[in-house]
Amino acid sequence: MRLVRRNRRYAAVRQAAAWCYRGGSISAEPRINDRIRVPEVRLVGPSGEQVGIVPLAKALELAQEYDLDLVEVAATARPPVCKLMDYGKFKYESAMKAREARKNQAHTVIKEMKLRPKIDPHDYDTKKGHVVRFLKQGDKVKITIMFRGREQSRPELGFRLLQRLASDVEELGFIESNPKQDGRNMIMVLGPHKKKTEAMAEAREAQAARKAERQGNNTPDAGPADQAPEAPAEAPEAPAEAPEAETPSEA
Repeated sequence: MRLVRRNRRYAAVRQAAAWCYRGGSISAEPRINDRIRVPEVRLVGPSGEQVGIVPLAKALELAQEYDLDLVEVAATARPPVCKLMDYGKFKYESAMKAREARKNQAHTVIKEMKLRPKIDPHDYDTKKGHVVRFLKQGDKVKITIMFRGREQSRPELGFRLLQRLASDVEELGFIESNPKQDGRNMIMVLGPHKKKTEAMAEAREAQAARKAERQGNNTPDAGPADQAPEAPAEAPEAPAEAPEAETPSEA
């Protein structure tokens, strides 16, 4: 019984140690203000200027004077490096930069399209349209030809179909992996000429252009009230003035 309890205790200790090693109990936030517990720090001013090594109390006093936070930016240095900054603003800007980086990050995706050796022309055009769309997005496309029954004895049908598809989309992609037999299937991989980041940038530009066009079309046309008032009709000419009567000259 003691052995079982000891093993359980050891297992709990190992689990807690592994959890701490993965960073479970260690905060990723830097220490700020009163959480800094060192006698002196190497201080960096708000504009990046080097203040030098100062006591912690002096650094906190300067932070209060500037109405800023004292943030530990290099905890492993001796002494630790601290900087005067607006920590709330710093966190917000860091979060926005990380969000923008994730937004612009390109993830290569492998799409898959399955065909039959004796595919109908209409279905082929539909499948080819999907392949074109995937390649324009900067994604790779895995083309799979599925053989059934006696079709397995005619692999040249699938090979010719793959070559035809690669030829139809050669302006957008290239053969990254040549056709090869894999059991009942024949597989070929097409890679895009355009990088994922370029495709994403073009897609955003096209979306912005469409949005601007919609906003332009939604602008109401000038109605009767907005139209310029018509010029008033010309007034009739005034009658010629009668000649003034001559005043008799003084005698």
